[in-house]
Amino acid sequence: MSDAPGKPRRPASRGIENDGGLAVRAAAARALVPVITGKGSLTGLDDHQVVTRDRALFKALCFGVCRTLPRLEALAGRLLVKPFKARDADVQALLLLGIHQLLYLRVPAHAAVGETAGAARLLGKEWATRVLNGCLRRLQRESGTLQAEVDRDPAVALLHPKWLLKALRQAWPDDWRAVAEANNVPGPMTLRVNRRQGDREAYLDRLAAAGLEARLCAHAPDGITLETPCDVHDLPGFAEGHVSVQDEAAQLATVLLGPVLAPRPGARVLDACCAPGGKTAHLLEVFDIDMHAVDSDAERLARVEGALERLGLGARLAHGDATARDWWDGTPFEAILLDAPCSGSGVIRRHPDIKRLRRPSDIKALAALQARLLDNLWPLLRPGGTLLYATCSVLPEENRDQIAAFLARTPDARAITPRDVAWGRPAGEGRQLLPEVDSHDGFFYARLRKADA
Repeated sequence: MSDAPGKPRRPASRGIENDGGLAVRAAAARALVPVITGKGSLTGLDDHQVVTRDRALFKALCFGVCRTLPRLEALAGRLLVKPFKARDADVQALLLLGIHQLLYLRVPAHAAVGETAGAARLLGKEWATRVLNGCLRRLQRESGTLQAEVDRDPAVALLHPKWLLKALRQAWPDDWRAVAEANNVPGPMTLRVNRRQGDREAYLDRLAAAGLEARLCAHAPDGITLETPCDVHDLPGFAEGHVSVQDEAAQLATVLLGPVLAPRPGARVLDACCAPGGKTAHLLEVFDIDMHAVDSDAERLARVEGALERLGLGARLAHGDATARDWWDGTPFEAILLDAPCSGSGVIRRHPDIKRLRRPSDIKALAALQARLLDNLWPLLRPGGTLLYATCSVLPEENRDQIAAFLARTPDARAITPRDVAWGRPAGEGRQLLPEVDSHDGFFYARLRKADA
């Protein structure tokens, strides 16, 4: 594959036609300030601060700006005579919002300019309306020239920070560009059918009856991918626990633990770092096991409890740190799922703010934490037991290299990751999936077996 910089595919427009008004743009600017200043994320974005008809636009603006941020900021730098002061990050956010609308959304140009500039009044900064109006009108006049200038930088053209683009190129010299381009396109909405409530073929018929087009996942036996995302409350039986939202790659954890758990009803299983609980629930939907689920974040653990309640499932939940053992009752587990904290570099298309919030130094710190988790949890596994290590990362330091180092220092561990599966690619002693448009997210799995006593 050529390494020459090129024009990326533009993130798919959501087909938004209404202008949204001043309030939705002011709300989006406020929501974006923590992200562009590196102090917060879009996790838990509250769209109830805008009226119902503007919620789709609000989300498209917030996520779209994060997805295209490197390019928007480069263009903003060309448009401004001098940068805004730090206290005016909300005005900077409005400028980024205006640029994004003009280049990426089907919003009328008069609304993208006038409503965005006018939203400064709702932020108490009427002085900025003239500045914003002038910048956005200049972009309209000189769009082609300005875009060509900033796109000379491959990091700008591919909408990634330089350090991350370099890391992808080093890790995947033949695929780095495809990974970066896939990161810039919103991922599909994939469902997991609750096997205790029915099979996915029958649920596919229910979707069709509701006017929702979908297709079966190729590798996840409970997975269905929608042709067009929808609100979860539009899914038949969602409130009753018949279905959940979970990417196909994430569903493969249950597939990999199947040979270990299927013959052992009542097996003691630990899901360490269990939040948000998708893999916990999937294991309980498929296997009759004694599930213990631990997470260090009490608020996220409460959401796991709520998800299990909706699905009609039960587990022994514990608020605890998986690098310690004060939550453990001393009885070993037959299987452990370690869905380790990671960079999230494989799910950027779903969490585009990662591109701004993640730092190069984070990778080393995360790798150290992952190593501590592996070393602490391994003794909790009974002889002959299995630990499944998982991340939503595409970086070797967190995946291939992490497992190689663990095996080197752990004499009673050996890798038994299957090599004859039809998904992913070999990555040392594990299996790596890379994000691809209309398919799976970027995940890594390594299945490890403890020697018999």
